[in-house]
Amino acid sequence: MCDSNGALHRPTSRNARLHAIEEALADHVVTSQSQLSQILADQGIEVTQATLSRDLDEMNAVKTRLVDGTVAYTLEVHAPADEAAQFSLERAQAQMAKVLPGLVTSVAHARNLIVVHTSSGAAQYVASVVDKHAVDGILGTIAGDDTVMVICTDDALAQTRADWLLSIASSQ
Repeated sequence: MCDSNGALHRPTSRNARLHAIEEALADHVVTSQSQLSQILADQGIEVTQATLSRDLDEMNAVKTRLVDGTVAYTLEVHAPADEAAQFSLERAQAQMAKVLPGLVTSVAHARNLIVVHTSSGAAQYVASVVDKHAVDGILGTIAGDDTVMVICTDDALAQTRADWLLSIASSQ
């Protein structure tokens, strides 16, 4: 939706905000959170500094020195594929470690499936945390009330990811 000045306005949903941040970082050289906040405000998205900081962290946005010497936020990881994959896995683990230990009660695997038991009512939240990260070998999740099924690409990766999820849930 556009106003009379032609400015773009978005819904106030989290997904719309994340998409707007992604577009802003792609279309502008964003050197500060206050600059990004103003770009979002121009689109009708009011966001606190704390929320913006969490969003940037979740999106793996980092400050990078550009060719001209400017330090700006970027979303790309400038590393070889295996190094980028390892960085992504470590980042996923760090973010999951903030959530899983208090919610996961058990982890088991059978063939290419992992069954994660959670506290009552927490399964959908745990599934969404797992789904937010593009972890190699995990195709997706299905959640009920207190159980999450994680679908993996093969049996060996299911064992590896089950052990990985259990270690994350056991941290703290």
